Amino acid sequence: MPESQRLTSVQWLVCIIAAIGFAFDIYELLMLPLVARSALMELGGISPGTPEFARWFGLLFYVPALCGGIFGLLGGYLTDRFGRRRVLTWSILLYAVSACLSGFSTSLWMLLFFRTTTFVGVCVEFVAAVAWLAELFDNPVQREKVLGYTQAFSSFGGLLVAFVNGVIAKHAMSLPAIQIPGFLQSFVGTIAPIGEHADWRYTMMSGLIPAIPLIIIRPFLPESPKWAAKKAAGTLQRPSIAELFSPKLKRTTIVTTLMFACSYGVAFGALQQLPQILPGLDTVQAKMTAASEGKPKPQAAAAAGRTRQVITANYTKSQELGGLFGRFALAVLVVHIVSRRNLLRFFLIPGLIVLPMVFYGYFLGHEKVYWTGDMSWLPGFHNVSLSLLGIGIFLAGFFTVGVFSFWGNYLPHVFPVHLRGTGESFAANIGGRMLGTPFAFVTQFIATFSFVPGASPAAKIAVVSAGVAFVLILCNLLLSCLLPEPGVDAINNDGEPT
Repeated sequence: MPESQRLTSVQWLVCIIAAIGFAFDIYELLMLPLVARSALMELGGISPGTPEFARWFGLLFYVPALCGGIFGLLGGYLTDRFGRRRVLTWSILLYAVSACLSGFSTSLWMLLFFRTTTFVGVCVEFVAAVAWLAELFDNPVQREKVLGYTQAFSSFGGLLVAFVNGVIAKHAMSLPAIQIPGFLQSFVGTIAPIGEHADWRYTMMSGLIPAIPLIIIRPFLPESPKWAAKKAAGTLQRPSIAELFSPKLKRTTIVTTLMFACSYGVAFGALQQLPQILPGLDTVQAKMTAASEGKPKPQAAAAAGRTRQVITANYTKSQELGGLFGRFALAVLVVHIVSRRNLLRFFLIPGLIVLPMVFYGYFLGHEKVYWTGDMSWLPGFHNVSLSLLGIGIFLAGFFTVGVFSFWGNYLPHVFPVHLRGTGESFAANIGGRMLGTPFAFVTQFIATFSFVPGASPAAKIAVVSAGVAFVLILCNLLLSCLLPEPGVDAINNDGEPT
Protein backbone atom coordinates (compact mmCIF):
# COMPACT_ATOMS: atom_id res chain seq x y z
CA MET A 1 0.00 0.00 0.00
CA PRO A 2 1.47 3.41 -0.98
CA GLU A 3 2.19 5.65 1.99
CA SER A 4 -0.15 8.49 2.81
CA GLN A 5 1.50 11.86 2.14
CA ARG A 6 0.61 15.47 2.78
CA LEU A 7 -1.51 17.00 0.07
CA THR A 8 0.41 19.07 -2.47
CA SER A 9 -0.80 22.49 -3.57
CA VAL A 10 -2.06 20.97 -6.82
CA GLN A 11 -3.99 18.27 -4.97
CA TRP A 12 -5.50 20.93 -2.71
CA LEU A 13 -6.63 22.88 -5.80
CA VAL A 14 -8.32 19.79 -7.24
CA CYS A 15 -10.04 19.06 -3.92
CA ILE A 16 -11.21 22.67 -3.62
CA ILE A 17 -12.73 22.82 -7.09
CA ALA A 18 -14.31 19.37 -6.63
CA ALA A 19 -15.79 20.44 -3.28
CA ILE A 20 -17.20 23.61 -4.91
CA GLY A 21 -18.65 21.47 -7.68
CA PHE A 22 -20.26 19.02 -5.23
CA ALA A 23 -21.67 21.89 -3.14
CA PHE A 24 -23.30 23.61 -6.08
CA ASP A 25 -24.54 20.35 -7.58
CA ILE A 26 -26.85 20.09 -4.60
CA TYR A 27 -27.38 23.86 -4.48
CA GLU A 28 -28.82 23.72 -8.00
CA LEU A 29 -30.87 20.54 -7.44
CA LEU A 30 -32.41 21.62 -4.13
CA MET A 31 -33.20 25.07 -5.47
CA LEU A 32 -36.23 23.81 -7.42
CA PRO A 33 -38.17 22.23 -4.51
CA LEU A 34 -37.82 25.53 -2.65
CA VAL A 35 -39.05 27.77 -5.47
CA ALA A 36 -41.26 25.53 -7.65
CA ARG A 37 -44.48 26.49 -5.87
CA SER A 38 -43.93 30.24 -6.33
CA ALA A 39 -42.69 29.86 -9.91
CA LEU A 40 -45.69 27.78 -10.99
CA MET A 41 -48.13 30.19 -9.37
CA GLU A 42 -46.53 33.24 -11.03
CA LEU A 43 -45.73 31.90 -14.51
CA GLY A 44 -48.71 29.59 -14.93
CA GLY A 45 -51.30 30.83 -12.45
CA ILE A 46 -51.50 27.24 -11.14
CA SER A 47 -52.79 26.47 -7.64
CA PRO A 48 -51.10 23.82 -5.46
CA GLY A 49 -53.05 20.59 -5.04
CA THR A 50 -54.53 20.65 -8.55
CA PRO A 51 -53.79 18.08 -11.30
CA GLU A 52 -52.26 20.87 -13.42
CA PHE A 53 -49.87 21.76 -10.58
CA ALA A 54 -48.89 18.09 -10.20
CA ARG A 55 -48.34 17.82 -13.99
CA TRP A 56 -46.05 20.82 -14.23
CA PHE A 57 -44.32 19.95 -10.97
CA GLY A 58 -43.57 16.57 -12.48
CA LEU A 59 -42.40 18.06 -15.79
CA LEU A 60 -39.97 20.38 -14.03
CA PHE A 61 -38.43 17.37 -12.31
CA TYR A 62 -38.75 14.63 -14.92
CA VAL A 63 -37.79 16.33 -18.20
CA PRO A 64 -34.52 17.76 -16.80
CA ALA A 65 -33.79 14.39 -15.17
CA LEU A 66 -34.43 12.53 -18.43
CA CYS A 67 -32.22 14.86 -20.48
CA GLY A 68 -29.66 14.99 -17.68
CA GLY A 69 -29.48 11.21 -17.65
CA ILE A 70 -28.95 11.00 -21.40
CA PHE A 71 -26.38 13.79 -21.61
CA GLY A 72 -24.83 12.73 -18.30
CA LEU A 73 -24.20 9.29 -19.77
CA LEU A 74 -22.63 10.96 -22.80
CA GLY A 75 -20.61 13.10 -20.38
CA GLY A 76 -19.30 9.97 -18.69
CA TYR A 77 -18.16 8.69 -22.07
CA LEU A 78 -16.52 12.06 -22.87
CA THR A 79 -14.84 12.03 -19.43
CA ASP A 80 -13.19 8.71 -20.27
CA ARG A 81 -12.45 9.82 -23.83
CA PHE A 82 -11.12 13.38 -23.40
CA GLY A 83 -10.14 13.65 -19.73
CA ARG A 84 -11.60 14.56 -16.36
CA ARG A 85 -10.50 18.22 -16.11
CA ARG A 86 -11.92 19.52 -19.38
CA VAL A 87 -15.35 17.92 -18.94
CA LEU A 88 -15.66 19.01 -15.30
CA THR A 89 -14.77 22.63 -16.09
CA TRP A 90 -17.29 23.07 -18.89
CA SER A 91 -20.05 21.23 -17.02
CA ILE A 92 -19.80 23.63 -14.05
CA LEU A 93 -19.90 26.64 -16.37
CA LEU A 94 -22.95 25.19 -18.14
CA TYR A 95 -25.05 24.73 -15.02
CA ALA A 96 -23.97 28.04 -13.46
CA VAL A 97 -24.93 30.13 -16.50
CA SER A 98 -28.15 28.16 -17.07
CA ALA A 99 -29.23 28.60 -13.45
CA CYS A 100 -28.74 32.37 -13.71
CA LEU A 101 -30.71 32.62 -16.97
CA SER A 102 -33.61 30.62 -15.50
CA GLY A 103 -34.23 33.57 -13.17
CA PHE A 104 -35.28 35.60 -16.23
CA SER A 105 -37.94 33.08 -17.31
CA THR A 106 -41.10 34.60 -18.74
CA SER A 107 -42.96 31.30 -19.23
CA LEU A 108 -43.06 27.81 -17.81
CA TRP A 109 -41.52 26.44 -21.01
CA MET A 110 -38.58 28.83 -20.73
CA LEU A 111 -38.06 27.82 -17.11
CA LEU A 112 -38.22 24.16 -18.12
CA PHE A 113 -35.56 24.67 -20.81
CA PHE A 114 -33.04 26.32 -18.50
CA ARG A 115 -33.72 23.83 -15.70
CA THR A 116 -32.93 21.12 -18.23
CA THR A 117 -29.58 22.62 -19.26
CA THR A 118 -28.78 23.18 -15.57
CA PHE A 119 -29.50 19.53 -14.81
CA VAL A 120 -27.35 18.37 -17.75
CA GLY A 121 -24.36 20.25 -16.33
CA VAL A 122 -24.92 18.86 -12.83
CA CYS A 123 -25.18 15.27 -14.08
CA VAL A 124 -21.93 15.49 -16.03
CA GLU A 125 -20.01 17.32 -13.28
CA PHE A 126 -20.60 14.70 -10.56
CA VAL A 127 -19.17 11.86 -12.64
CA ALA A 128 -16.09 13.81 -13.76
CA ALA A 129 -15.31 15.02 -10.22
CA VAL A 130 -15.57 11.60 -8.57
CA ALA A 131 -13.41 9.93 -11.24
CA TRP A 132 -10.84 12.73 -10.99
CA LEU A 133 -10.53 12.54 -7.20
CA ALA A 134 -10.39 8.73 -7.13
CA GLU A 135 -7.39 8.76 -9.49
CA LEU A 136 -5.49 11.49 -7.70
CA PHE A 137 -4.48 9.44 -4.63
CA ASP A 138 -2.68 6.09 -4.58
CA ASN A 139 -3.15 5.46 -0.87
CA PRO A 140 -6.60 3.81 -0.42
CA VAL A 141 -7.25 5.28 3.06
CA GLN A 142 -6.34 8.79 1.91
CA ARG A 143 -8.47 8.34 -1.20
CA GLU A 144 -11.50 7.28 0.84
CA LYS A 145 -11.12 10.24 3.18
CA VAL A 146 -10.78 12.73 0.33
CA LEU A 147 -13.83 11.34 -1.46
CA GLY A 148 -15.82 11.34 1.77
CA TYR A 149 -14.94 14.84 2.98
CA THR A 150 -15.19 16.59 -0.39
CA GLN A 151 -18.64 15.07 -0.92
CA ALA A 152 -19.66 16.40 2.49
CA PHE A 153 -19.62 19.83 0.87
CA SER A 154 -22.74 18.75 -1.00
CA SER A 155 -24.66 19.34 2.19
CA PHE A 156 -23.01 22.74 2.58
CA GLY A 157 -24.62 23.46 -0.76
CA GLY A 158 -27.99 22.41 0.61
CA LEU A 159 -27.53 24.61 3.67
CA LEU A 160 -26.36 27.50 1.51
CA VAL A 161 -29.37 27.43 -0.82
CA ALA A 162 -31.72 27.33 2.20
CA PHE A 163 -29.86 30.24 3.79
CA VAL A 164 -29.78 32.28 0.56
CA ASN A 165 -33.45 31.62 -0.14
CA GLY A 166 -34.41 32.64 3.39
CA VAL A 167 -32.45 35.90 3.19
CA ILE A 168 -33.83 36.70 -0.26
CA ALA A 169 -37.41 36.01 0.86
CA LYS A 170 -36.99 38.64 3.60
CA HIS A 171 -35.32 41.32 1.46
CA ALA A 172 -36.64 40.67 -2.07
CA MET A 173 -38.54 43.95 -2.29
CA SER A 174 -35.36 45.97 -1.64
CA LEU A 175 -33.32 44.19 -4.34
CA PRO A 176 -32.98 45.60 -7.91
CA ALA A 177 -35.97 44.81 -10.12
CA ILE A 178 -35.48 41.93 -12.57
CA GLN A 179 -36.31 42.91 -16.13
CA ILE A 180 -35.69 41.55 -19.62
CA PRO A 181 -33.38 43.79 -21.74
CA GLY A 182 -35.35 45.70 -24.37
CA PHE A 183 -33.70 44.08 -27.40
CA LEU A 184 -34.78 40.61 -26.14
CA GLN A 185 -38.36 41.40 -25.21
CA SER A 186 -39.66 40.71 -28.72
CA PHE A 187 -38.21 37.17 -28.46
CA VAL A 188 -38.90 36.06 -24.90
CA GLY A 189 -41.48 38.57 -23.65
CA THR A 190 -41.44 40.60 -20.45
CA ILE A 191 -41.61 39.94 -16.74
CA ALA A 192 -44.87 41.06 -15.11
CA PRO A 193 -44.55 43.71 -12.35
CA ILE A 194 -45.52 41.10 -9.75
CA GLY A 195 -42.45 39.07 -10.72
CA GLU A 196 -39.83 41.82 -10.83
CA HIS A 197 -39.02 41.25 -7.15
CA ALA A 198 -39.98 37.56 -6.91
CA ASP A 199 -37.73 35.76 -4.44
CA TRP A 200 -37.67 32.60 -6.57
CA ARG A 201 -36.02 34.52 -9.43
CA TYR A 202 -33.21 35.90 -7.25
CA THR A 203 -32.67 32.42 -5.81
CA MET A 204 -32.35 30.94 -9.31
CA MET A 205 -29.89 33.64 -10.39
CA SER A 206 -27.66 32.99 -7.38
CA GLY A 207 -26.62 29.75 -9.09
CA LEU A 208 -24.02 31.75 -11.02
CA ILE A 209 -21.78 31.87 -7.92
CA PRO A 210 -19.66 28.72 -8.61
CA ALA A 211 -18.52 30.05 -12.00
CA ILE A 212 -16.50 32.80 -10.29
CA PRO A 213 -13.91 30.68 -8.38
CA LEU A 214 -13.80 28.19 -11.26
CA ILE A 215 -12.68 30.85 -13.76
CA ILE A 216 -9.90 31.90 -11.36
CA ILE A 217 -8.63 28.41 -10.47
CA ARG A 218 -9.09 26.64 -13.85
CA PRO A 219 -5.63 27.49 -15.33
CA PHE A 220 -3.93 25.72 -12.41
CA LEU A 221 -5.88 22.45 -12.57
CA PRO A 222 -4.00 19.31 -13.72
CA GLU A 223 -5.41 16.31 -15.53
CA SER A 224 -5.90 12.98 -13.74
CA PRO A 225 -2.39 11.42 -13.60
CA LYS A 226 -3.65 7.86 -14.10
CA TRP A 227 -5.83 8.78 -17.06
CA ALA A 228 -3.07 10.94 -18.59
CA ALA A 229 -0.46 8.18 -18.17
CA LYS A 230 -2.63 5.60 -19.91
CA LYS A 231 -3.48 8.10 -22.65
CA ALA A 232 0.20 8.96 -23.24
CA ALA A 233 1.24 5.29 -23.28
CA GLY A 234 -1.51 4.43 -25.74
CA THR A 235 -2.95 1.81 -23.39
CA LEU A 236 -6.21 3.63 -22.62
CA GLN A 237 -9.02 1.45 -23.89
CA ARG A 238 -12.03 3.05 -25.56
CA PRO A 239 -15.00 3.25 -23.15
CA SER A 240 -18.00 1.16 -24.10
CA ILE A 241 -21.46 1.06 -22.57
CA ALA A 242 -21.82 -2.52 -23.80
CA GLU A 243 -18.81 -3.50 -21.68
CA LEU A 244 -20.75 -2.47 -18.56
CA PHE A 245 -22.93 -5.52 -19.21
CA SER A 246 -20.07 -7.95 -19.76
CA PRO A 247 -20.05 -11.02 -17.45
CA LYS A 248 -17.53 -9.32 -15.11
CA LEU A 249 -19.50 -6.09 -14.67
CA LYS A 250 -23.16 -6.91 -15.41
CA ARG A 251 -24.16 -7.58 -11.82
CA THR A 252 -22.33 -4.47 -10.59
CA THR A 253 -23.94 -2.25 -13.22
CA ILE A 254 -27.51 -3.47 -12.69
CA VAL A 255 -27.45 -3.51 -8.87
CA THR A 256 -25.78 -0.11 -8.46
CA THR A 257 -28.15 1.46 -11.01
CA LEU A 258 -31.24 0.16 -9.21
CA MET A 259 -29.93 1.14 -5.79
CA PHE A 260 -28.96 4.60 -7.02
CA ALA A 261 -32.53 4.96 -8.33
CA CYS A 262 -33.96 4.04 -4.92
CA SER A 263 -31.61 6.46 -3.14
CA TYR A 264 -32.67 9.37 -5.35
CA GLY A 265 -36.29 8.23 -5.15
CA VAL A 266 -36.26 8.60 -1.36
CA ALA A 267 -34.74 12.07 -1.58
CA PHE A 268 -37.09 13.47 -4.24
CA GLY A 269 -40.17 11.38 -3.49
CA ALA A 270 -40.12 12.18 0.23
CA LEU A 271 -37.46 14.55 1.56
CA GLN A 272 -37.80 17.22 -1.16
CA GLN A 273 -41.59 17.29 -0.76
CA LEU A 274 -41.16 19.24 2.46
CA PRO A 275 -41.94 22.69 0.95
CA GLN A 276 -45.31 21.33 -0.21
CA ILE A 277 -46.00 19.67 3.17
CA LEU A 278 -45.16 22.50 5.57
CA PRO A 279 -48.24 24.70 4.81
CA GLY A 280 -50.31 21.94 6.44
CA LEU A 281 -48.75 22.42 9.89
CA ASP A 282 -50.84 24.34 12.41
CA THR A 283 -47.89 26.51 13.50
CA VAL A 284 -47.11 27.50 9.91
CA GLN A 285 -50.74 28.37 9.18
CA ALA A 286 -50.86 30.55 12.30
CA LYS A 287 -47.73 32.49 11.27
CA MET A 288 -48.99 32.99 7.71
CA THR A 289 -52.32 34.29 9.03
CA ALA A 290 -50.58 36.68 11.43
CA ALA A 291 -48.36 38.02 8.63
CA SER A 292 -51.31 38.79 6.37
CA GLU A 293 -53.69 40.33 8.93
CA GLY A 294 -54.76 43.90 8.30
CA LYS A 295 -53.37 44.04 4.74
CA PRO A 296 -55.22 44.39 1.41
CA LYS A 297 -55.71 41.11 -0.43
CA PRO A 298 -52.71 41.26 -2.85
CA GLN A 299 -50.31 42.42 -0.13
CA ALA A 300 -51.74 39.88 2.32
CA ALA A 301 -51.10 37.00 -0.10
CA ALA A 302 -47.56 38.22 -0.77
CA ALA A 303 -46.80 38.59 2.97
CA ALA A 304 -48.16 35.10 3.70
CA GLY A 305 -46.09 33.71 0.82
CA ARG A 306 -42.89 35.32 2.08
CA THR A 307 -43.57 33.99 5.58
CA ARG A 308 -44.11 30.49 4.21
CA GLN A 309 -40.86 30.73 2.22
CA VAL A 310 -38.84 31.82 5.25
CA ILE A 311 -40.26 28.94 7.31
CA THR A 312 -39.54 26.49 4.48
CA ALA A 313 -35.95 27.73 4.29
CA ASN A 314 -35.53 27.19 8.06
CA TYR A 315 -36.82 23.62 7.90
CA THR A 316 -34.59 22.96 4.89
CA LYS A 317 -31.61 24.14 6.95
CA SER A 318 -32.43 21.51 9.58
CA GLN A 319 -32.78 18.83 6.90
CA GLU A 320 -29.51 19.78 5.21
CA LEU A 321 -27.68 20.09 8.52
CA GLY A 322 -28.70 16.49 9.17
CA GLY A 323 -27.41 15.58 5.72
CA LEU A 324 -24.12 17.30 6.47
CA PHE A 325 -23.67 15.25 9.66
CA GLY A 326 -24.61 12.14 7.68
CA ARG A 327 -21.92 12.81 5.08
CA PHE A 328 -19.28 13.43 7.74
CA ALA A 329 -20.35 10.25 9.53
CA LEU A 330 -19.81 8.36 6.27
CA ALA A 331 -16.38 9.97 5.83
CA VAL A 332 -15.37 8.75 9.31
CA LEU A 333 -16.92 5.27 9.06
CA VAL A 334 -15.69 4.46 5.54
CA VAL A 335 -12.16 3.67 6.77
CA HIS A 336 -13.36 1.64 9.77
CA ILE A 337 -16.12 -0.55 8.34
CA VAL A 338 -14.52 -2.89 5.82
CA SER A 339 -17.72 -4.34 4.36
CA ARG A 340 -19.38 -1.88 1.98
CA ARG A 341 -22.71 -3.65 2.50
CA ASN A 342 -22.57 -3.17 6.26
CA LEU A 343 -21.53 0.46 5.82
CA LEU A 344 -24.58 1.11 3.65
CA ARG A 345 -26.90 -0.69 6.09
CA PHE A 346 -25.71 1.63 8.87
CA PHE A 347 -27.87 4.27 7.13
CA LEU A 348 -30.59 2.13 5.56
CA ILE A 349 -31.87 0.20 8.60
CA PRO A 350 -32.49 3.25 10.85
CA GLY A 351 -33.82 5.18 7.84
CA LEU A 352 -36.42 2.48 7.22
CA ILE A 353 -37.89 3.30 10.64
CA VAL A 354 -37.23 7.03 10.99
CA LEU A 355 -38.45 8.43 7.66
CA PRO A 356 -41.98 6.94 7.65
CA MET A 357 -42.47 8.03 11.27
CA VAL A 358 -41.32 11.60 10.54
CA PHE A 359 -43.58 12.06 7.53
CA TYR A 360 -46.51 10.53 9.38
CA GLY A 361 -45.92 13.23 11.99
CA TYR A 362 -46.19 15.87 9.27
CA PHE A 363 -49.37 14.16 8.06
CA LEU A 364 -50.93 14.69 11.51
CA GLY A 365 -50.17 18.42 11.15
CA HIS A 366 -49.61 19.28 14.81
CA GLU A 367 -46.21 20.63 15.77
CA LYS A 368 -45.01 20.78 19.35
CA VAL A 369 -42.43 23.55 19.80
CA TYR A 370 -40.17 23.03 22.83
CA TRP A 371 -37.95 26.09 22.62
CA THR A 372 -37.63 29.32 20.66
CA GLY A 373 -34.61 31.61 20.88
CA ASP A 374 -32.53 34.19 19.06
CA MET A 375 -29.28 32.86 17.58
CA SER A 376 -28.50 35.95 15.52
CA TRP A 377 -24.80 35.46 16.31
CA LEU A 378 -24.99 32.59 13.80
CA PRO A 379 -25.76 33.96 10.29
CA GLY A 380 -29.14 32.79 9.05
CA PHE A 381 -30.22 31.26 12.37
CA HIS A 382 -32.08 34.01 14.25
CA ASN A 383 -35.50 33.15 15.67
CA VAL A 384 -34.62 29.46 15.87
CA SER A 385 -37.11 27.00 17.31
CA LEU A 386 -36.71 23.42 18.48
CA SER A 387 -39.55 21.01 17.76
CA LEU A 388 -40.07 17.27 17.44
CA LEU A 389 -40.74 17.55 13.69
CA GLY A 390 -37.64 19.71 13.26
CA ILE A 391 -35.51 17.06 14.97
CA GLY A 392 -37.24 14.42 12.85
CA ILE A 393 -36.37 16.10 9.54
CA PHE A 394 -32.77 16.46 10.77
CA LEU A 395 -32.60 12.68 11.29
CA ALA A 396 -34.33 12.04 7.97
CA GLY A 397 -31.64 14.14 6.27
CA PHE A 398 -28.89 12.29 8.15
CA PHE A 399 -29.93 8.81 7.01
CA THR A 400 -30.97 9.81 3.47
CA VAL A 401 -28.09 12.07 2.44
CA GLY A 402 -25.39 9.90 4.03
CA VAL A 403 -26.22 7.26 1.41
CA PHE A 404 -25.29 9.65 -1.41
CA SER A 405 -21.75 9.99 -0.09
CA PHE A 406 -21.57 6.19 0.05
CA TRP A 407 -22.07 5.97 -3.71
CA GLY A 408 -19.36 8.53 -4.38
CA ASN A 409 -16.91 6.39 -2.41
CA TYR A 410 -18.10 3.05 -3.72
CA LEU A 411 -18.47 3.51 -7.49
CA PRO A 412 -14.81 4.37 -8.33
CA HIS A 413 -13.77 0.97 -6.92
CA VAL A 414 -16.06 -1.18 -9.01
CA PHE A 415 -15.23 0.05 -12.52
CA PRO A 416 -11.80 -0.02 -14.26
CA VAL A 417 -10.03 3.23 -15.21
CA HIS A 418 -11.12 3.27 -18.86
CA LEU A 419 -14.75 2.67 -17.83
CA ARG A 420 -14.81 4.63 -14.58
CA GLY A 421 -16.58 7.72 -15.89
CA THR A 422 -18.96 5.69 -18.06
CA GLY A 423 -19.84 3.24 -15.27
CA GLU A 424 -20.37 5.93 -12.64
CA SER A 425 -22.40 7.95 -15.13
CA PHE A 426 -24.66 5.01 -15.98
CA ALA A 427 -25.45 4.30 -12.31
CA ALA A 428 -25.81 7.96 -11.30
CA ASN A 429 -27.62 9.29 -14.36
CA ILE A 430 -29.70 6.39 -15.66
CA GLY A 431 -30.44 5.13 -12.15
CA GLY A 432 -30.40 8.25 -9.99
CA ARG A 433 -31.43 11.06 -12.33
CA MET A 434 -33.70 9.28 -14.85
CA LEU A 435 -35.32 6.65 -12.61
CA GLY A 436 -35.01 8.17 -9.14
CA THR A 437 -35.70 11.90 -9.56
CA PRO A 438 -39.16 11.36 -11.18
CA PHE A 439 -40.42 10.10 -7.82
CA ALA A 440 -40.99 13.82 -7.13
CA PHE A 441 -43.83 13.54 -9.63
CA VAL A 442 -44.91 10.07 -8.44
CA THR A 443 -45.57 11.41 -4.95
CA GLN A 444 -47.46 14.44 -6.25
CA PHE A 445 -49.50 12.30 -8.65
CA ILE A 446 -50.54 9.71 -6.06
CA ALA A 447 -51.46 12.49 -3.64
CA THR A 448 -54.13 13.78 -6.07
CA PHE A 449 -56.25 10.61 -5.71
CA SER A 450 -59.30 10.78 -3.46
CA PHE A 451 -58.54 7.52 -1.64
CA VAL A 452 -55.35 8.97 -0.13
CA PRO A 453 -56.03 9.98 3.50
CA GLY A 454 -55.63 13.62 4.46
CA ALA A 455 -57.83 16.69 4.81
CA SER A 456 -55.56 18.93 2.71
CA PRO A 457 -53.10 18.58 -0.21
CA ALA A 458 -50.22 19.02 2.25
CA ALA A 459 -51.45 16.13 4.44
CA LYS A 460 -51.94 13.88 1.42
CA ILE A 461 -48.40 14.57 0.18
CA ALA A 462 -47.02 13.85 3.66
CA VAL A 463 -48.65 10.43 3.96
CA VAL A 464 -47.65 9.45 0.41
CA SER A 465 -44.08 10.57 1.17
CA ALA A 466 -44.04 8.25 4.19
CA GLY A 467 -45.10 5.29 2.02
CA VAL A 468 -42.65 6.10 -0.80
CA ALA A 469 -39.75 6.38 1.66
CA PHE A 470 -40.59 3.04 3.31
CA VAL A 471 -40.92 1.11 0.04
CA LEU A 472 -37.75 2.50 -1.58
CA ILE A 473 -35.53 2.11 1.50
CA LEU A 474 -36.79 -1.47 1.90
CA CYS A 475 -35.92 -2.15 -1.76
CA ASN A 476 -32.43 -0.74 -1.22
CA LEU A 477 -31.97 -2.87 1.89
CA LEU A 478 -32.92 -6.03 -0.03
CA LEU A 479 -30.73 -5.09 -3.01
CA SER A 480 -27.75 -4.54 -0.70
CA CYS A 481 -27.54 -8.33 -0.36
CA LEU A 482 -26.53 -8.43 -4.04
CA LEU A 483 -24.14 -5.48 -3.89
CA PRO A 484 -20.61 -6.59 -4.93
CA GLU A 485 -17.84 -6.09 -2.38
CA PRO A 486 -14.86 -4.31 -4.02
CA GLY A 487 -11.81 -6.58 -4.18
CA VAL A 488 -13.92 -9.65 -3.38
CA ASP A 489 -16.54 -10.24 -6.04
CA ALA A 490 -16.21 -7.11 -8.18
CA ILE A 491 -12.82 -5.50 -8.95
CA ASN A 492 -9.84 -4.56 -6.83
CA ASN A 493 -9.21 -1.27 -5.02
CA ASP A 494 -7.20 0.14 -7.90
CA GLY A 495 -10.19 -0.11 -10.16
CA GLU A 496 -8.96 -2.92 -12.38
CA PRO A 497 -10.68 -6.29 -12.87
CA THR A 498 -9.53 -9.06 -10.54
